[in-house]
Amino acid sequence: MQTQELPLDARHGAEVFWLRVAQQASGWLAEQGLAVRDAVLLLPFAQHLTPARRAWIRLGTWQPRIETTHSLAAALGPNYLAAPQQLTFDAAIDAHIAAALLRSQSWAQALKRSDGRAYRLALARLVEAAHALARASYAHAPSQRDAYWAAARAALADASGPGGIERALAMVALEWAAADAQTPPTDALFALQPSAWIYLQAGGPDALSLALLGQSDRPALCLMADVELDGAFADCPPFGRLEQAICADFEDLAQRSAVAVLQHLAAGRAPVALVAQDRVVVRRVRALLARQSVTVLDETGWTLATTPPAAHLMTLLRASAPQASLDEWLSWLKSDLATVLRDRAGDAALPLLEARCRAGGWRKPQSVVVARLAPTSAALWMTADDVLLPLRQGPSRRSLSDWIAALSAALRAVWGETALLKHEAGEKMLGALWISRSPWPGSAHEQVLRDTVVLFSEFIAWVDDALEAEQFVPASGEDAQVVVTPLARAMLRPFAAIVLPGADAQTLGPAYKLPALFSDTQAQALKLPDLQQQRDAVSFAFTQALRAPVVTLLRAAAAGAEPLAASPLLERLDLALRRGGHGGLSIWRDERPEQAVALMPQPRAAAVAAGVLPASLSASSVESLRACPYQFFGRSLLGLRQQDELEAETDKRDYGTWLHAVLHRFHQERLQADEPEDDGARLRRNAAELTAEQQLPAADFLPFSASFERFSPRYLTWLAETEAAGQHYLTGEEPRSLQVFGDPVLAALSLQGRLDRIDSQNTSQHTSQNTSQAGHVLIDYKTGGSIALKQRLARPLEDTQLMVYAALMLDADVPLQARYLALDDAAGITAVAHPNVEHSAVLMIDGLGEDLLSAWAGTPLPALGEGGACDYCEMRGLCRRDDWAEVAL
Repeated sequence: MQTQELPLDARHGAEVFWLRVAQQASGWLAEQGLAVRDAVLLLPFAQHLTPARRAWIRLGTWQPRIETTHSLAAALGPNYLAAPQQLTFDAAIDAHIAAALLRSQSWAQALKRSDGRAYRLALARLVEAAHALARASYAHAPSQRDAYWAAARAALADASGPGGIERALAMVALEWAAADAQTPPTDALFALQPSAWIYLQAGGPDALSLALLGQSDRPALCLMADVELDGAFADCPPFGRLEQAICADFEDLAQRSAVAVLQHLAAGRAPVALVAQDRVVVRRVRALLARQSVTVLDETGWTLATTPPAAHLMTLLRASAPQASLDEWLSWLKSDLATVLRDRAGDAALPLLEARCRAGGWRKPQSVVVARLAPTSAALWMTADDVLLPLRQGPSRRSLSDWIAALSAALRAVWGETALLKHEAGEKMLGALWISRSPWPGSAHEQVLRDTVVLFSEFIAWVDDALEAEQFVPASGEDAQVVVTPLARAMLRPFAAIVLPGADAQTLGPAYKLPALFSDTQAQALKLPDLQQQRDAVSFAFTQALRAPVVTLLRAAAAGAEPLAASPLLERLDLALRRGGHGGLSIWRDERPEQAVALMPQPRAAAVAAGVLPASLSASSVESLRACPYQFFGRSLLGLRQQDELEAETDKRDYGTWLHAVLHRFHQERLQADEPEDDGARLRRNAAELTAEQQLPAADFLPFSASFERFSPRYLTWLAETEAAGQHYLTGEEPRSLQVFGDPVLAALSLQGRLDRIDSQNTSQHTSQNTSQAGHVLIDYKTGGSIALKQRLARPLEDTQLMVYAALMLDADVPLQARYLALDDAAGITAVAHPNVEHSAVLMIDGLGEDLLSAWAGTPLPALGEGGACDYCEMRGLCRRDDWAEVAL
């Protein structure tokens, strides 16, 4: 095999490069007296086919057969059909084949029983290793493949040290790949007899191409385009302008990258290659370019799992799961797949349904009471339930084929396939899930789909894996101004400019990866791309990109608080330029014009609500008025509320609501009981009943159940002591409403609240008649400790809640006490009293009346922006506290 070099110099940019390839190949064929049209020229990537063929057209001579190894193999014959138990190179299918292979391995089954997550990871690594080994074997001639497998077995047999499971998985992967009896399509290349082989090496060596040239008895020529970066410019200056920019942070990097692209386009340099080295940055750059109406072609694509059709499909699947939440049901009803259902029910059906679910506090689909829904919402809900029946009814364990058929039936019920096909990724997604096509008879795909029996949760995981394994690349457009492409595929293409954001040490260079089951030494022995080969490939691809007329390299100086160094490739490039006497990298200039923006300091917000009063007042609204008048304006006068999540983790608030209900039912039953029952047994029974009624998840509620077990005996002890002292339960959860304001303007305004508990207290008071008088004890339960309560009541007039509740009982005309009852205090059940609460309540009503009259008269309601009231206030965005010119400390 002869080798000719293609230098990287000022005369060999990407455009001229291909003409030089055609000239050298034609000259060599002529020297050898070989037929040009019977020769084969192998190129690194399919994107190189068009510029190479155009170069030969310019040359005006016969063309050889210009192909890549994959395109040539595809032209020689169809792809093979994977037989049962053999590799399909479909990761989702092969994972189930791998599971079948490990079914007889005791160590694998032990791992499955002890750690399901580790077992699934082991399956993924087994599939990854088998795929890598199979592809490595395809780069060897069929006659040499047995020798390759023998050497691979020897390499893995020599492994020693810890990691027994990894070694066992590696051996299974090797034998699985070696047992593949099918002939790979690339084997047809070894039987091909062209007049000559010509191989263009760019971006590192290709093992299959070198194997073809090495085993063939035909003349062979290697055109070596790879150049070592360190000596690239020793004898010549660079072909184009090489410039760099150092940006402050992520957003600055994205903005400057977009500006660099726009500057190239404005200068007439199109198309521009946007190298997808940092996908997060490139996504942001694409969004910025879209604002400027720049047409972008993304050659890198993205996984099917991230496309809109996949998102819609997964909402339907999650809603079908037995453990689905109400949020997941509403999500799929809002998706494109439910468009037909929404159109039938009417525009108002879904908003009314969601509002009723929130008002009812329903969390699970099973808790929805259809009779309480509006007719249109009820029709929508029942139709949605019917659509999901194929997935929800039937055996809990089914074959993948049966689950796919059920999913297809659900999609047909809502014309879902049509909805998914509106997006160009929809057709590929339906094919990847075997909905729009059937597996080939007798294939491994058919066997896995037919014989693999799974639960619905496992089916959802399989769908997710199948979509993650497939790449979606949008249809190409020849008129695209910007092409997003990986670095390796940017080389040797006729781009007018290349923009590479992310040229830092973390992004450009270190993304090398080996199969998880193999070390670097093993990768070398198994003829897999080792770390050094991967480093060299990136270096060669980076060097080839320097053939572009302009290369703009941008990097961030820091990632958050962590400084980022330049990529070693940038430093090597800068040294190579200086060593050749061409100066270092030039500095890219941001040509955006600067615009002075006048400061617009924002004063503190203040609302005027003259002549406006709320319909009623609660303890929380009174607290809002006292803590921040603007918060009161938003909550009580405007009626703004932040909606709670339907599906949220069980927290202390849920525990408090549940415990209030338990204690209320316990005491009501205790008052009305005809037959005696042990208080402990009654309390535990009420707790169990309410846990079931409120559908609280057992796992999430476990910590609170443990708290209740400690609480129960303490509470019963406290109850016995209070009853012995003459205090007895009267009523609980009692709603009250009272008009407490004497001013005519406020006469219709009522104070409202729900009192946790009211007890009677028999106290001996020496009056002139020397009789005893009964009083009331107002109790408010608190699921917490007593320290914060004592701190609050150290200043009684700051305790709004008990003052409001006491005001609601001023019409009882009996002595009143008020106290908080700390249910979870470390010292046990602890009562914290509000001293002289009746006097405090009267003072509070007087002050509250003055404040309301002042607001009604037009006095502004300012945002105070002070204290803890702002920390979790949902009105913070309304008052713009974070934008104020002066913020209180």
